[in-house]
Amino acid sequence: MNLLSVDEPKKEQQAPAEGPVYECVQCGRRVSYEDLEKYISFRCPYCGYRIFRKVRAPIVKRVKAR
Repeated sequence: MNLLSVDEPKKEQQAPAEGPVYECVQCGRRVSYEDLEKYISFRCPYCGYRIFRKVRAPIVKRVKAR
């Protein structure tokens, strides 16, 4: 049984930060592009590692084959 009334608004998820988000390969923390622009050498602000991967949206595009 759902105790929420119909008039209550649903909690909205936080909007993603503007621009791409990168994930450090070593420590796994996610950093926005704006935070990485602050550093000249494009290093992780947590561990100092230089290799990142771009986090992609979990959306799968389906294309109809002909």
